This record gives sequence, structure tokens and C-alpha cells, in this order.
Amino acid sequence: MATKLDYYAVLEVTREVSSDELKKAYRKLAMKYHPDRNAGDASAEERFKQINEAYDVLKDADKRAAYDRFGHAAFEGGGGGPGGFDFGGGFGGGGLGDIFEQMFGDMMGGRRGGGGRSAGADIQTQVEITLAEAFTGVKKSITIKTRVMCESCDGTGSKDKEAGVEVCPSCHGAGKVRAQQGFFVVERPCPSCHGAGRVIKDPCPACHGVGTVEQPRTLEIAIPAGVEDGTRIRLSGEGQSGGKGAPAGDLYVHIAVQASELFQRDGSNIYCRVPLRMAQAALGTEVEVPVVDGTRASVKIPAGTQSGEHFRLRGKGFSVLRSSSRGDMYVQVVVETPQNLSKRQKELLEEFEKEAGEHVKSSPEHAGFFSRVKDFFEGRS
Repeated sequence: MATKLDYYAVLEVTREVSSDELKKAYRKLAMKYHPDRNAGDASAEERFKQINEAYDVLKDADKRAAYDRFGHAAFEGGGGGPGGFDFGGGFGGGGLGDIFEQMFGDMMGGRRGGGGRSAGADIQTQVEITLAEAFTGVKKSITIKTRVMCESCDGTGSKDKEAGVEVCPSCHGAGKVRAQQGFFVVERPCPSCHGAGRVIKDPCPACHGVGTVEQPRTLEIAIPAGVEDGTRIRLSGEGQSGGKGAPAGDLYVHIAVQASELFQRDGSNIYCRVPLRMAQAALGTEVEVPVVDGTRASVKIPAGTQSGEHFRLRGKGFSVLRSSSRGDMYVQVVVETPQNLSKRQKELLEEFEKEAGEHVKSSPEHAGFFSRVKDFFEGRS
């Protein structure tokens, strides 16, 4: 068995990384190595799987603590790899209590169905959506490579179906054996049947005794309005088949929301930068701005508005997950300095500057700053 890489090294972070920095590192790497952007590159696909596995563990405080203390041994035998949040925010596992139960109880046994058979593996994939799709919600069709039950043997793995399957004589169908390790008795997969609990005499030629065959499958997933970048949706039972008598694994869909050229999102609030000419900011004006829902809104800019000021539009922000309410929109004014002036424009600005110098009240911050600068130097003399 290949040695697993350190989860922190996989995400290219240190062990002291904060949760926010961890999330940023994950998003960057997931986008870089996503299979859709690296078609036919097996190494990129494997890297993508490693990135998702590492993030599934380190983003959860309990699992991260267990990993820091016990390493990969804390999650061996989970059947489908490290557990995680489902879309509703619940755990796929139950925190440290379940981790210790796995280590010292059903260690490496995995989820099992009837007859002691292990559940199918979980599948990870990623879907990119636009900010507009995240606002309204959207349905997306995805095609995944998965394993389905072999029709030739009905998932038994035997050429003669049930007739060619016998209970494993080593573990008596349990799929696991007990071993003494110091003060503890640890259960491990049976070496004779590899945890299956059964022995196949004549393997099925179609699936080679596995009970499942690889096959592409297309699914339609509903992404709700208000979903955030980095959200993981769990589709129970849509992973790989575990064969006859065993439950299927789960499908985890990671949502990547594309950046917008107009808006920046912060939770349920939306920010939009609007450039103004110097005269517009000085005299006051009214501007029309785009809204994330595709409509327009009018914003009155009072005379004397300074660069960086915000104007709030209530209820014009982003949709809130599982709610009919919306956040707010903030319009940030950016006052631009004119460039490539004509001769006449320069003359007008020179006249304006001369007039402004004689009436300092028209630029209170300017006057106040240089007054403080004067006091500063006089105090040092």
C-alpha cells in the first residue's frame, strides 16, 4: 500500500494555518487540478482527489485534532474515506467519539450491508457555476465515472452467482478478525477474504469477481439559491455500488462559484464599485447601477461625496440560503482623476485650483491635514 501524503503538505499549508487560509488554499488548488481543466491528465485527477480528501479532514476542528494527534490512523477503516459535512451541515461521522470507536472497535471494517459486504466507495466531483446561478439556484447535469452492480453475476462476483459463493472459513463471514495490540484488541479486515466475508471459487468474467463494473452515469443535481463558493453537497447513495447486499457510497459535489467582474460577495451582501468623474462627485449626481438579480437601481450621489464612500441599498443583495430574504447591496464610489486633459480643461482646472486655495472650506480634509502637518513640524523645532 502506498504511503499517504501529509494532509497539510497536500494543501501546501503549515500546521498552524487558520481556517480561512485553509479554505483559500483549498479553493486555489481545487480549481487548478480540477479534472475538467485537465482532461486526460491522470496525475491531475489523482491530485484533485488528494486535495479533497485532505480538506474534508482539516476543515473540521474535531477531525483536524484527531489527525494532528494520530495521523492517518485516525481515519482508517471509514469505508468511504474521511467523513464530512453533508449539505445540511451535519456530520458524515460523529466527531472524536466515532473516530475512537473506529480505531478501537470496528477498525478498518467500513460500512457494511447484508452478509458483511463493505459499502461502495464515495465519489468526489466539482461543479462550477456563475454568481447569477448561485443567486437564483440552478439545476446542473453532471457525468461521473462510477461503478455499478454487475448484471452478469447480479453483483455476487461469482460466475455461478450465489452457487459459487462460500462463507470465508477464516472469519466465518464477519469480514474481520481480532488481533491483540498491547492492552487493546483491535479488529482488522480478514486477510483471507479482504473484508468481504465470503470467498468466490469461480470469479465472474465480466467483473473479475468484484461484483461491480465501471460505467459513466449522468445525474441532475439541484443547486439551491444562496449557495456559497466551497459548499459541498452530499448525495446519499449516489456513489459507487458496493455489490449485492451492500449499500452504495455517497456522491460529494463541491460547488465553485466563478468570480464576477461587477460584484464582490460577502455572505448575503453584495458590493459594487462605481466610478465617478470628479465633477459628478463635487456637484452631486444620480447614477444607475446593476443589481445582481438582473435589474437596475438608481442611486443619488450628494454633492461633495468623497472617494470610498458607501451607499446602502436594502434588500438588493444576495439571496439567503433556505430563505426568501436577501442581503443588502453596497455601492462604493470611486472618484477618478481626469487624464489626457485638453488645453481648455487644464485652464479650467487651474482656475478652479486657484479659487479653491482662497476658499479652503471647500476642501475641509485637505485643509485639516496640512494644518496638522504644520503643527507637527512646529512642535519639533
